[in-house]
Amino acid sequence: MAKRGYKSRLCDAELKLALNSSGAVLIEGSKWRGKTSTANEASKSVVYMQDPDLSASYQAMVNIKPSLLLKGETPRLIDECQMAPILWDAVRFEVDKRGYPGQFILTGSAVPKDNVVAHTGTGRIARISIVFCLLEKN
Repeated sequence: MAKRGYKSRLCDAELKLALNSSGAVLIEGSKWRGKTSTANEASKSVVYMQDPDLSASYQAMVNIKPSLLLKGETPRLIDECQMAPILWDAVRFEVDKRGYPGQFILTGSAVPKDNVVAHTGTGRIARISIVFCLLEKN
């Protein structure tokens, strides 16, 4: 059942498939393409890294103990994850530790540079690139 106000999109099925086969899914693409709306629909808990009331606290947590931001019902959405590149490695580590699919959804209009993270995410973090997430016909 769709969350209030959400209109089904063609990429919902792609996200569901990726969540069933990978520990985490990165939805990447430019701003205003439907990444967060699509991810939010599939998630059961959320961290909005750009929330003005909480972003400073989130950044402090990332610097002290990034795993704190990964606690919550799964799949857990980390929106705009590029704001804290260390989360990429924390997600990869947590996926390995837990050992089951569909744990995290990451969104970002930018992906951490190769020299910023310790691991590419290969085999653990599936990628979905959204040019534009079209609404389904009803």
